[in-house]
Amino acid sequence: MASLHPARATRTTGIALLMLGLTSTVALTACGGGTTDDDGKADAKASASAAPKGAVTREQAAKIVDNYTTVNGKANKTRNAKLLSTVEGGQVHEQSKADYKTFSTWTKADRSDYEKPFTYQDRTYYIPAGEDWFAVKATASGSKTPALLVFGKEGGAWKLTSAVYSEAPIPTIDTGNHGLATAVAPSTRVGALAPNDVSAAFEDLYETGGKKAGAGISHTTDPAKDALKLYKGRETFDLAKWATKKYFAKDPAYGTTYALRLADGGVLAVVPTAHTQETLLKQQYMGSFEINPNKQESVYNPAKRALVTDTFQGMTLATLPKSGKPSVIAYEYRMTNSK
Repeated sequence: MASLHPARATRTTGIALLMLGLTSTVALTACGGGTTDDDGKADAKASASAAPKGAVTREQAAKIVDNYTTVNGKANKTRNAKLLSTVEGGQVHEQSKADYKTFSTWTKADRSDYEKPFTYQDRTYYIPAGEDWFAVKATASGSKTPALLVFGKEGGAWKLTSAVYSEAPIPTIDTGNHGLATAVAPSTRVGALAPNDVSAAFEDLYETGGKKAGAGISHTTDPAKDALKLYKGRETFDLAKWATKKYFAKDPAYGTTYALRLADGGVLAVVPTAHTQETLLKQQYMGSFEINPNKQESVYNPAKRALVTDTFQGMTLATLPKSGKPSVIAYEYRMTNSK
């Protein structure tokens, strides 16, 4: 059978967990200083109008997140991708559609967990000034692993577009701009790389073992070690005697990167990423053998074949220091196709 792409840290965005829990932990309110006139009203009005603003208030953001979890729970119950698309987009929705597609291959326990409603608790809102999106650090009810969630506008509706759960600590985001966060243009170089460069560097770990673009990022984080382990495992996987395995970077289905300034001056970025995994029979076995796709691959294409090409759409959470190499601290992938 074709070997499975190893599972990465569980993404509970699509996997419904336990009971309702909600804690809003940060109040983001614009504030202004300055002198006052005789009645204080004119200066207060001028100060308020001059203060930076985000796309939403904290209260509005909370309602958007609550609506997402409510609709998500209903959609997961019946794997209704159309309903889910009203509150979810980007790479997250690509992954959720893959979850729905492969749902029948999961264990009974996993299917049961997925169908249970959940919410996000221990929330901290990061609303960047002058942007049309916002981020939330939160944990899903029943989980201890924090996630960085990004909500943006798609088709006039607020949708969850990125979600990465991180076992590594999520660094402190700067909210010194009147309580608001500061967005960083993804093309802006921060130390060794720009946020937009992270995907190519991380995928190079799979493709070449980090000999090219991957040399520009840290190889010591758990996600980097996992990627390098897969690269090295090309010689020892279960079909290595009969077939070769290679990885190739691929454009993500949705290419928007989100980046925020950290308290230490560095940057935290949510970066979309993708690659293919190709398992090919060696020349001497062509015509005599075929590769049997595994359960997940069979959902997309059950035919035995000489070449199995799996597509994985993902997201990474990366830190870019002011000096030194960026680090991918967390990642999420889903198999979204097999042919």
